[in-house]
Amino acid sequence: MKLLFLFIFLTQILCHYCQASDEIITYAIPGSVKDQRHKYFIKLLSLALSKTNNKLNSVQLQANSMPMQQGRAILELTLERNVDVVWTVTSQVREKKLLPIRIPLIKGLLGYRVAIIRAADKEKFAEVTSIETLKKFTAGQGHDWPDTKILAANQIDVVTSSTYDGLFSMLESKRFDFFPRGVTEAWQELAMQGNPKLIVEDNILLYYPSPIYFFVNKRNKELASRIERGLKLSIDDGSFDQLFYSDPDHKRMFASVNIEQRNIITLQNPLLSPLTPLGNKELWFQFK
Repeated sequence: MKLLFLFIFLTQILCHYCQASDEIITYAIPGSVKDQRHKYFIKLLSLALSKTNNKLNSVQLQANSMPMQQGRAILELTLERNVDVVWTVTSQVREKKLLPIRIPLIKGLLGYRVAIIRAADKEKFAEVTSIETLKKFTAGQGHDWPDTKILAANQIDVVTSSTYDGLFSMLESKRFDFFPRGVTEAWQELAMQGNPKLIVEDNILLYYPSPIYFFVNKRNKELASRIERGLKLSIDDGSFDQLFYSDPDHKRMFASVNIEQRNIITLQNPLLSPLTPLGNKELWFQFK
């Protein structure tokens, strides 16, 4: 009988330990219901974490209950409140506040940017062939996006908005002339917005190195290490590329971008950290 009680006692302790080891990782969901870009990054985060799962060290992903704009999500992560991980464009400022996992999540494709414009302005943009001719037009961006400072640093006038959806209505109402979007974003976003007055411009392609990373709080080195290890394992076994190339938005982009017909305009990115792994070619996609 004593042995039976001892067995039950030890079993309860072991079960409690196993349950306690299941970690819940909370990520921020975007502030707009029309913004569906997060789906790929959740899949990639889940893939990375699954590579390092075991019975005594498993995690569960969950969305934060309150949608957040990008700046708010970064603040919550910095203060260790409600959010454990975010994915966002990097900058030196962000890398000082947070702990980056320096693996470009979409192979740097966000640095290739097409312009969403008013359909009525298509002929005007057909004449753009250089940074100098592009400067005749005003861009729209989020007020807390690194891209806002990058465009301004390249002497392009920028009008900002505090909301993502507001940028589409501002473009339609002629508050600015073009809305630069990553090639993996533009077609999906127009489909979600459902506004026939807006189109993806088909003549220019802006480029500046601009990776999206996973970020965690600076104190959470264990989670950072685990995500990094999982991403590297997924790169090595091919599952990263499988997810990247099978993503519906990426497939739509490759079918729509018509790269051979576009003038590539290269911009400088003064916000980029010198620690950016630009020399590791397997992490980056190149059109040309």
